[in-house]
Amino acid sequence: MRTQVKMVLVLAVAAIASAQPASAKDSPKNPKDPKDPNEKICEKQSVLGSRLTTRRVCSTRAEWEEKRRLDKEAIDQAQRSACLPSAGC
Repeated sequence: MRTQVKMVLVLAVAAIASAQPASAKDSPKNPKDPKDPNEKICEKQSVLGSRLTTRRVCSTRAEWEEKRRLDKEAIDQAQRSACLPSAGC
């Protein structure tokens, strides 16, 4: 049971970390269409276990959307299959 709880927590942290990436869509010098799936978007992500260290992750808009979708599916699956103490697992 503790393993499942830890997995749900890890998946939740991953979902939060993959929240909306910072993009240059607010910048007037960006000539690309803001909905372009091939636009490269970079974001800073915190390194787990460190309060100060960050890393820069760059992907296309389509890759960010796919990652967000997969993270959401993983969290939903973990929540559906979680074994609760009241269920007698």
